[in-house]
Amino acid sequence: MPSPILDVQNLTKRFGAQELFNNISFSIAEGQRVGLIAQNGTGKSTLLSILTGDEGYESGDIIYRRDLRVGYLPQSPHFDPQESVLDACFNHKGEEEKVLRAKQILTQLKITDLNQPMGQLSGGQQKRVALANALITEPDFLILDEPTNHLDLQMIEWLEGFLSRGNRSLLMVTHDRFFLDRVCQTILELDDHQIYTYRGNYAYYLEKRQERIDNRRAEIMRANNLYRRELDWMRRQPQARSHKARYREEAFYELERVAKQRLEDRQMRLKSSNIYIGSKIFECQYISKAYQTDASTTVILKDFYYNFARFEKMGIVGSNGTGKSTFIKMLLGLESIDSGRFDIGETVRFGYFSQEGLQFNEQQKVIDIVTDIAEYIDLGSGRHLTASQFLQHFLFTPEQQHNYVYKLSGGEKRKLYLCTVLMRNPNFLVLDEPTNDLDIQTLQILEEYLTDFPGCVIVVSHDRYFMDKVVDHLLVFHGEGRVQDFPGNYTQYRQWAALKPKQATQESGSPKNRPTEKTVSRPASTQTDKRRMSYKEKREFEQLEADIASLEAEQKLLEEQLCSGTLSIEQLTEKSKRLPLLKEELDEKSMRWLELSELA
Repeated sequence: MPSPILDVQNLTKRFGAQELFNNISFSIAEGQRVGLIAQNGTGKSTLLSILTGDEGYESGDIIYRRDLRVGYLPQSPHFDPQESVLDACFNHKGEEEKVLRAKQILTQLKITDLNQPMGQLSGGQQKRVALANALITEPDFLILDEPTNHLDLQMIEWLEGFLSRGNRSLLMVTHDRFFLDRVCQTILELDDHQIYTYRGNYAYYLEKRQERIDNRRAEIMRANNLYRRELDWMRRQPQARSHKARYREEAFYELERVAKQRLEDRQMRLKSSNIYIGSKIFECQYISKAYQTDASTTVILKDFYYNFARFEKMGIVGSNGTGKSTFIKMLLGLESIDSGRFDIGETVRFGYFSQEGLQFNEQQKVIDIVTDIAEYIDLGSGRHLTASQFLQHFLFTPEQQHNYVYKLSGGEKRKLYLCTVLMRNPNFLVLDEPTNDLDIQTLQILEEYLTDFPGCVIVVSHDRYFMDKVVDHLLVFHGEGRVQDFPGNYTQYRQWAALKPKQATQESGSPKNRPTEKTVSRPASTQTDKRRMSYKEKREFEQLEADIASLEAEQKLLEEQLCSGTLSIEQLTEKSKRLPLLKEELDEKSMRWLELSELA
């Protein structure tokens, strides 16, 4: 491995009596791209601030390679509100000859008015300027705290490519698991005041972390079994012990320490059967909405029609400014419409998680915030969960529940806000960027909660991993009032979108055979220009559904067999060769199914 550009040795940090980490050590080599993972409130951002010299620490050594240029993106950057965007990009040792590069990066990040005062920009826009500031100085080593927050999908994919090219060194905190998987080669996990290193991407980390937890759990179980026997021996021994007995006594106290450790237990999936929602959800009846400015008109929706079905889990994606958040605010009655109407079912009870969040009383305790809403949540069939149990399910320990709100990190406050929405027991969840600032463990729990949720869900999110886990179809906002209804998750949509240019080239002579983009504006019965599926295509569509189900079952069986550890070398080789061929066949059939589903 190349020589380290950063070497951290025995670093310890405390806030009063709270210990964030104790004697942690790690190093980062030239060209290494590292992701840092930890629960909210355990010290991720603090560690980055220590490495950049903005925060002190109790003990340890931080050694950088001499003459190393470091670029830093903080989680919440601060600027002089009077200076222009362009000046803000060069107020940290920037060089004037890099103005062109600055303009290129700012344009990619959708910042176009370079003379606008920073005080007029939103928090998200200021974060993007700070990101540009970190990138244009071309540092040897980049430290990034949540770089994908406030970026739309197009910008995130651009940043992925930018950071993956070349031999740049990188340390970043992010909750975006697709981003981690595609950019980082090493994962550092901060857990239980210690640091663990996994030399692989996010998928590799998940596998090896589970192995670590399983091994630790087995060690604690063995210690507990031995502890019970040794405890009986301790109680039977006289006060005056021999040297050999004293040695055994010292070993007993170490054994007791291990046995009493509390390892993270996988939370039970939180399933509620006490949610009812009627068959009528809501109908968008030819909604139109536009914003008029001095220079132009921005069209959000134009004669938009959609009939939302029972138990739908819909994702909304699109570039910033295309109207995603405006759409859900109109649905909730928080934003006016120009024409049309929303017809909402009588049984619908919305639960809304907004980007802006909730302003808490900082002097209240966490548990009091939630119990003010409800003492318990009814799960049905005589089951219920107290407010404290609900908070614990979302990783608030009993100690944290009795903390005051002002002691919480930004991510913990977002998580508390999420709990206040869910504790109201709505039957229709509307979540606008719910993943921002949440740690990965909380995201996994939220994904399970939404997968099992027996009501309706709308999610606006740029988190591709989260969307793939939760939603069953998408509304894609393309801008200028054009909205596409896509029958699949985000990854399937990107695959389909990538396939379209190839098909257009191959089928340029026969437009009637091209897969059509379904834009939602009128009920299907009024769209007379849409080509109908032929009898042959119907039979092919039905066969594809059967083939895909069969291939998915075979894939699941193959993966289980490959992980079982019971196969011979010959069987392992044979099945390892079959798996990529099977996945390729499954991708091809899925793409064809998506094409035909547009005509169905």
